[in-house]
Amino acid sequence: MRGGEAIIESLKKMGVETIFGYPGGQTIPFYDMLYDADIDHILVRHEQAAAHAADGFARASGEVGVCLATSGPGATNLVTGIATAFMDSSPIVAITGQVPTHLIGNDAFQEADIMGITMPITKHSFQPKDPDLIPSIVKSSFEIAASGRPGPVLIDVPKEIQEGELSGFDDNLIQTPGYNPTLKGNIRQIKKAIELIKKSDKPLILVGAGVIIANASNELEEFANLINAPVMTSLLGKGAIDETSDLSLGMLGMHGRKVSNDSVNQCDLLIAIGVRFSDRTTGKIDSFVPDSKVIHIDIDPAEIGKNVEVDLPIVGDANDILKSLNKLLKGHKTSDNVNKWTKCIIERKHLLMPRVSYDDIPLKPQTVIKEISEVLTADSILTTDVGQNQMWAAHFYNTQKPRKFISSGGLGTMGFGFPAAIGAKVACPEDVVVSINGDGGFLMTCQELATICDYDIPVIAIVLENRTLGMVYQWQNLLYDERYSQTKLGKSPDFVKLAESFGIDAVKVEKSGETKQALKTAIKDNNPILINVVIDPNEFLPMLPPGAGINEMIGEYKLEKDVI
Repeated sequence: MRGGEAIIESLKKMGVETIFGYPGGQTIPFYDMLYDADIDHILVRHEQAAAHAADGFARASGEVGVCLATSGPGATNLVTGIATAFMDSSPIVAITGQVPTHLIGNDAFQEADIMGITMPITKHSFQPKDPDLIPSIVKSSFEIAASGRPGPVLIDVPKEIQEGELSGFDDNLIQTPGYNPTLKGNIRQIKKAIELIKKSDKPLILVGAGVIIANASNELEEFANLINAPVMTSLLGKGAIDETSDLSLGMLGMHGRKVSNDSVNQCDLLIAIGVRFSDRTTGKIDSFVPDSKVIHIDIDPAEIGKNVEVDLPIVGDANDILKSLNKLLKGHKTSDNVNKWTKCIIERKHLLMPRVSYDDIPLKPQTVIKEISEVLTADSILTTDVGQNQMWAAHFYNTQKPRKFISSGGLGTMGFGFPAAIGAKVACPEDVVVSINGDGGFLMTCQELATICDYDIPVIAIVLENRTLGMVYQWQNLLYDERYSQTKLGKSPDFVKLAESFGIDAVKVEKSGETKQALKTAIKDNNPILINVVIDPNEFLPMLPPGAGINEMIGEYKLEKDVI
C-alpha cells in the first residue's frame, strides 16, 4: 500500500464517503490513486469552496468534513475556510499536498509553509515524514477534530510520502500530551448552580453553538421548562431551542432582537451555556449584565472569564452538565416572582414583533424571509451568507431544530453560504437545503453553480439583490452620514442569465408571493435552481453601534408601553 492509498483507506475506516477538493501538481499521485477508489470526490471550482462545503457538511451532520487541495496557492485558498471552521468550532480535516521533503524550505515551485500559516487557526497539524505514519495521523486527526471543542485539523502530505510504500497498516492513535478535554462537569459546581437558580427571581438562559455541538437541545428544553426561564441565543445558537416556543426570545447582541437586548440587563441570573460572549453578543462589556450573577458552562476553560466576569464556572460537555442539572431539579417549583418575570417578557416579545408588509415594491427582505418560512418545514436546512441577508434570516426565520441553520459567525465570511449549502445537502440528501445570499457575497463563490450542475446537487440558491454591500452600506447610512464609499455594486450581472450559463434553472422575483411559488416549484422539481429576488436597498434592521451598551439600539422598534 502506498501513502495515498493509505489516506483513502484511513478515510474509509473513519466513515468518510465524500471529500471536497481540487487537484494540483503536488496531489497528482493521490488523485491517481483516487481514480480507482470507492470514495466520492466532489470537484469544486475553487479551493475555498471545498473548505466551506466540508464545514457545511460537518455542521449539518455532526460528523467530520474533509477537504483537499494541492500545495502553495491551493493550500492557501483553503485558509479562509479553515479559519471560518476554527472560529465556529466546526470539525473538518483539511488535507494538503506539499512539495517533496527535500525541497521544503527551498522556495520550490508552489511551496508554502501551510502549517505555519494555519497554526493560529487549527487545533493541530501533522506533516508525515514516513508513509507508515499516515493511518495513525488520519485517525488521530479525526479524534482531535471532533472531540472536546471541535475544530479543524490540517494534514500536509509531501509528494513522495503519497507515493511511498507502507511496511504495514498501523492506525493506533498518536499521543497528544496536554490535550485532555474535560467532559463531565464538577458536581460541586453543579450543586452551587442549583442554589443560585433557586435564589433567582429573574433568570435568563443564553445559549450558543456549544449546545448544538453537544446534541443537548432536548436537555436544554427540559432545563428551561424546569426553571421557567426565557432562552436567548447567539447567532450560531439558533436552533438550540425551538424558536416557535414561548420561552424562545431569539438572538441577543449587536443585530439581536430588542426583547433579548432589553431583558438581559434586567435579569438577576444569567445562565450561559456553550457560548463565548463575543463582542457581537455582549456589546460594551462594562455595561453588560452589571448587576447579575453569571453561571458559565463551557467545554473550553479558556472561554470562561475571557470576556465576561463569571460568578460560577462549570467546565464540561453541555449535554452531561444539563442532564445533571435536570436530575437535581426534578420536582422544582418556580416562584411567583419567576413566573411573573417570564410572563412579562413573553408579553413584551409579542408586542415587539416587527412589521411585515406584503404590498411594498421593491420587496422588503423580511417579507421574502417570511415567505420562505411559510414553505420550508422544521427539517429543512437554511444556510446564509454574511451581512444583511444573514441578519434578516436570523430575525425572521424561526429555526425549530438543531443543525438546520448554518451560518458563518465568528469570522463573518462572505461567500460561505452557497458552498456550505452544497456540503449540507451532501450530508443530508433527504432534507431541503436553501441558501440565502446577498448579491455581494454570492459573487464571491458563484462559480460553484458549475458544481451543483455537474453533480446534480439540488441546492436552492436564493440571491437577495439590492446592488449594495448591504451591511457596510447600512453602517454608512446610520453611522457615517450616508457617505456610501465603495458599497454600491453598480453593474451587477443578470443573475438569471448567469445561472443559466452554468446550466442551472433560474427565476427572477419582484412581487409578493412569487418567492413562495418559486420555492414550492423548486422543492417539487428537486433540481438545482437559483431564485433572484430584487429587494429594497434602503431597508435596515435595528442594531447596536460599535461600543454601545446592549440596550442602546438605534433604528429600533418602539413600544407603546413598557411591560417590564
